[in-house]
Amino acid sequence: MLISTLKTLPKNAPSYSRLALACLFAITSGLIGCDKSTPENSASDSNESTATTTSETKDTDSNTEQGELPVIDAILTSAPQVPPPTNRDYPARVVVKMETVEKVMRLADGVEYNFWTFNGSVPGSFIRVREGDEVEFHLSNHPDSKMPHNIDLHAVTGPGGGAASSFTSPGHTSEFNFTALKPGLYVYHCAVAPVGMHIANGMYGLILVEPKEGLPKVDKEFYVMQSDFYTKGDYGDKGLQPFDMEKAVKEDADYVVFNGSVGSMTGDNALKAKVGETVRLFVGNGGPNLVSSFHVIGEIFDKVNIEGGLSENHNVQTTLIPAGGSAITQFKLDVPGDYVIVDHSIFRAFNKGALGILSVEGPEDKKIYSGKVREQVYLPEGSATQSIGKNDTPKPEVTAKNLQQRIKMGESVYASNCAACHQPNGTGIPNAFPPLAKSDYLNADPNRAIDAIHNGLSGKITVNGKEYNSVMPAVDLDNEKTANVVTYIMNSWGNKGGEITPAHVAARK
Repeated sequence: MLISTLKTLPKNAPSYSRLALACLFAITSGLIGCDKSTPENSASDSNESTATTTSETKDTDSNTEQGELPVIDAILTSAPQVPPPTNRDYPARVVVKMETVEKVMRLADGVEYNFWTFNGSVPGSFIRVREGDEVEFHLSNHPDSKMPHNIDLHAVTGPGGGAASSFTSPGHTSEFNFTALKPGLYVYHCAVAPVGMHIANGMYGLILVEPKEGLPKVDKEFYVMQSDFYTKGDYGDKGLQPFDMEKAVKEDADYVVFNGSVGSMTGDNALKAKVGETVRLFVGNGGPNLVSSFHVIGEIFDKVNIEGGLSENHNVQTTLIPAGGSAITQFKLDVPGDYVIVDHSIFRAFNKGALGILSVEGPEDKKIYSGKVREQVYLPEGSATQSIGKNDTPKPEVTAKNLQQRIKMGESVYASNCAACHQPNGTGIPNAFPPLAKSDYLNADPNRAIDAIHNGLSGKITVNGKEYNSVMPAVDLDNEKTANVVTYIMNSWGNKGGEITPAHVAARK
């Protein structure tokens, strides 16, 4: 009867239908097993099948019925926060709901940008799932959006990473499903044409697929994502800055930042931890163009998951993160202080914004790091020798004839000696180097600038209502150059103006 029944099935009938009939017949006939094995292997395969079934049962929620996975709403967080570990030993159906929103937000102090976002933040929300989870993904495009959007998740195995399935017009919602097959840290981004423009406007984020056994426990986890921005105006130009496609094509970035804006991880927004804690950084690079040389000044990464995968490297100083790639860094904190997080393509850090702070509190360990023990004058033999018999003929000096010449000459001195720290537009770097633009500190007394140049400056000062406690070394400038650069600063960026002469500088010595 079974044979005749099987013969009546269409040739293209699913194999599981034939198998089910065979099982039914076997059960009614008192047979022991039902599988696809050959007769000679049936006993051993049956045992293996039993073991596999038992294992798979343990890997599912004991409360599920008929093999259905438990449904869990994903916990989503904005940078630098990270959702908690899944803490599951079974797969689940994880529901992820995200919204694309186009909104104007801060790019730098006084600079705004029309960002395109996932869930209203740049980078988009951090997604955390477990290997084997089925992800039910909902993407809604806000009715006020001007553009259609979608999402390409690098964690997805399938054409476009979900891009075609999630293409969503303004005022609509799309849904698709995928299984998280491979553990790792993956980038996601919008992939609507022109793809580069959507990414450049802020549409990217990270999704972590935990391995089944989970990640080793650490004390603190943070979400850090680098990206580059291209604006019509130059770095620091005020107002709402539109996207510049020409600069983007040339890969000539005006801003390179962490977590969507200059200073996003400085001041009150600095990452915070304590001595003795182990910190894990989930680091992504949204691009769209530049490779990151990710580095924490004063720390050595104990472990780096290379390119966000399972391969590990140890005792790493700087790790490369490609555009559209990631890394997981982990290190234990031994010494307190402010650790500067940078892209070690270093002009990006001090001139384009790729700078953050990890502020660490706790007891000092002088054996690991002493701090400055002493300071003394250093006079190498060579310098004394060179001064003997030097040409006493004075070198011709180019001096300013009027205020405008002094300002012009001062601009050149500033670019060579001051701009790296205080920025070409005088805005400084939050919590590191005070602004010279509209500086109440300098406008109250220009002599402070002269003294800082010749003698250096250390200790706490307050500039425009914010406290700074960094160190400025003395700069070896003669009286003419000092007068020129201070005059340039006093006549730039909204300062009160005026002229400083070489005679005035000489009187301060």
